[in-house]
Amino acid sequence: MLALKRLYPLVACAGIVMAAVATVIGQIDPDPYLDPLNLTISEYAALDRGGATEFAMATLGVASLALVAGLRAARAPIGVAAERLMLAWSAALVVIAIVPTTAPGLALDLTAQVHRYASIAAFVAMPVAGALMVTRLREDERWRAVARPVEWLALAGGFGLLAITYVALPGDRVLIGLVERLLLGAEVALIGVLAVRLAQLTWVRSAARASRAALG
Repeated sequence: MLALKRLYPLVACAGIVMAAVATVIGQIDPDPYLDPLNLTISEYAALDRGGATEFAMATLGVASLALVAGLRAARAPIGVAAERLMLAWSAALVVIAIVPTTAPGLALDLTAQVHRYASIAAFVAMPVAGALMVTRLREDERWRAVARPVEWLALAGGFGLLAITYVALPGDRVLIGLVERLLLGAEVALIGVLAVRLAQLTWVRSAARASRAALG
């Protein structure tokens, strides 16, 4: 069980890094007709199905699940509601990776509608989860150091939600791709902060125990 607890933060951190790299690779395309600034990530992937974007979303979902498991094992002060929202974020990312969507301009079939609602759930879940856990993190000495970064990233995610809602509705989707990528970046940064702190606490504690055992 102890080895598993130490593995969770490594899986989370490695998965987040792999997902970030895969996302960047998935957005690089020499086709001049694909404009990532005016296409959502899902639409871009539907038009240029290299698989990197889907891999990134699946990897990020698995990494987030490992993070939730690690936070629970470490008894991190995030609260039940925030934990469930993070689980919803993780599950939604996996659904986004597995369920395809249609190219822009085409009618939405059932799978595309599932994909769309999963995307909405993912984008909403993390800013709300971050906002809910800030006070609890601030009150815990072990996690106080990340309370302010989580607060600012949750706030950035909230503004991102407002921006993407405006762009998607009255804004005629102008620069929707840019807004979505900035929102996703804030959310990935939020879970990244938690994952790094979890790794620090887990491995520092393990190193301290090993040192005491050696001295004993």
